Amino acid sequence: MNDLTLGCDNNLAHRTREIDRERLIVRRGQPFAITLQCSDSLTPNHHLEVVLRLGERDELVITVQEQREARDKWWFDQQRAQDEIVLTLHSPPDAVVGHYRLAVVAKSPVGHVVDKADKMGFHLLFNPWCKDDVVYLPDERLLQEYVMNEDGVIYMGASDSIRSIPWNYGQFEDYVMDVCFDVLDNSKDALKNPKADTENRSDPVYVSRMITAMVNSNGDQGVLTGRWEEPYSGGVAPYRWTGSVPILQQWSRDGAKAVKYGQCWVFAGVACTVLRCLGIPTRTITNFSSAHDVDGNLSIDILLNDKLETVGKKDSSWNFHVWVESWMRRDDLPKGNDGWQVLDPTPQELSEGEFCCGPCPVAAIKEGDLAMKYDAPFVFAEVNADIIYWMVGPDGQRKKVTINVDQSGVGKSISTKSVNGDFRQDVTLHYKYPEGSTKEREVYEKAGRPVADSTDGNAEPGQLQLSIRHAKAVFGTDFDVIVEVHNGGSKDAIAQLTILAMAVTYNSFTRGECQRQATSVTVPGHKTHKEVLRLRYDDYVKCVSEHHLIRVRAFAVVPGQDKPVMTVANIPLNMPELLVQVPGKAVVQEMATAHISFANPLPVPLRGGVFTVEGSGLLSATEVHVKGDIAPGQKVSVMLSFSPRRVGVRKLMVDFDSDRLKDVKGVATVVVRKRHFISGVY
Repeated sequence: MNDLTLGCDNNLAHRTREIDRERLIVRRGQPFAITLQCSDSLTPNHHLEVVLRLGERDELVITVQEQREARDKWWFDQQRAQDEIVLTLHSPPDAVVGHYRLAVVAKSPVGHVVDKADKMGFHLLFNPWCKDDVVYLPDERLLQEYVMNEDGVIYMGASDSIRSIPWNYGQFEDYVMDVCFDVLDNSKDALKNPKADTENRSDPVYVSRMITAMVNSNGDQGVLTGRWEEPYSGGVAPYRWTGSVPILQQWSRDGAKAVKYGQCWVFAGVACTVLRCLGIPTRTITNFSSAHDVDGNLSIDILLNDKLETVGKKDSSWNFHVWVESWMRRDDLPKGNDGWQVLDPTPQELSEGEFCCGPCPVAAIKEGDLAMKYDAPFVFAEVNADIIYWMVGPDGQRKKVTINVDQSGVGKSISTKSVNGDFRQDVTLHYKYPEGSTKEREVYEKAGRPVADSTDGNAEPGQLQLSIRHAKAVFGTDFDVIVEVHNGGSKDAIAQLTILAMAVTYNSFTRGECQRQATSVTVPGHKTHKEVLRLRYDDYVKCVSEHHLIRVRAFAVVPGQDKPVMTVANIPLNMPELLVQVPGKAVVQEMATAHISFANPLPVPLRGGVFTVEGSGLLSATEVHVKGDIAPGQKVSVMLSFSPRRVGVRKLMVDFDSDRLKDVKGVATVVVRKRHFISGVY
């Protein structure tokens, strides 16, 4: 017998044609057909035996029954016509995902082998369109976004200054699926006990947890090595990546050797690619003011010395942190924990001995059910921990610092891309009840987080209150930071005011002091004093990180008051944008040209300029180097020709980097039409 299967027919029905039009790729819980050409010696009295094998050493062998016996078993039916047999295979909705080898044997009534076909194979994926699959998602709009969409938006910046970058997930690019299965095959569990690992791949809880461990390379043969400060020698700086595909391809090409380097949004982007490719609905989530609670006490203790410098490296508050959510039913947990699950591939803390995190039900975080698997206390702290500032004296004694409550909160503006377009959807209320509500207090008490008294750590009546305002800060320009000192009492107040501006990374590593200003201020009763700090490009450029983030602390000591007063503001420096255009109509397999332009906004020349361009279905990651220096104010334009590979609405993503200006992004939407598109008529 010979296999005459046309993969494209099945693949269209199983929504996998974007992955491959030739190889057979199907989803579990949904039948698929294989056509076999029979030899002349095969008669109606002969019967078929169908055997499936999975794993390099046949870790799983399944004999397929010819009639349906149970919901959780493979079975097949057949139709014969002339010299062909149409074999329809039915997989259970909880079948193991992976690369199956298929053997069909024709036997005579007395058991002799008459014919066989054993060179066949197919890939089986999760099926979120199947009602009985635990990853079933009953909304086609959501499925199109969280499984089928190859382009996305990841949010960064600060809660009061949110920016976005485009990201090319590219889960259907050539051979990305193969790499995704290779990622699973290289996990510690797969290498240690391949049979148990194979059998567990029916469970998206197990598979997604393995993915969070394998996207980072801590302790295994994972995909990405993390690094959070320059230099990024021997690899690619995290901000230069614009998509997951080059990362996965490099990892595979180098024999499962970790790619350098990633940070949280890169880890999350790669995890989203792998999970969507395997058929698990997934989206990236950005948590602004994200707590990293090392000791698990639901409190972020930040220690400051008398110079307002952070001392100790234990707990921290990240400006933002990116993880993913995947959709699945949690049959391993009590009722109420189905739906979105937090998965965090960024290596932060060990979970059962591995650098992985989740899946953790978002519903459990909202309700404070910290006993739910996996890693609920850590995730709860990321969005709910209390930030406490302490002044540490020369003798090591701590003194609590009064700080405005709105500056100390974590878990703000939790964001994801909307299914309706490239704009932000706020999902904060999925994670927590409204601030100050009775339910919020009940959840805190259940979770064991101290419920602060209304005056604990906050400015008391009659005490000075501090706030920080600033105009839009653009990288390359000078700008003012205004500290307002408000006296809520009736008497004049004299205070020693210190303003410190520091360059920090998005995860709170201090890179250096930009400017410091100390002065004595007198504030009349019920009045506000304004103190201006001028931040100059020449001052902050010397120490600013690639995340272009300035942290300002204003600190006031008032004679006679027990606690010093402080407020903190994170000021993201806005970056210029690239102009990306693809004029004319784009047709599959025909040349198109991208026009990319950019003007140097800095008062200094840029050297070593390079554009990186990529897009799913358009072109692989390509670098275009700029010749010579780019003078201040100079506009540089480049053109890049490419041949779109697949039809549909595509995104062309561009990143620009140079010696003094990095992480400048641009994106263009490209509608790729079929080749027979003529004069506006199909």
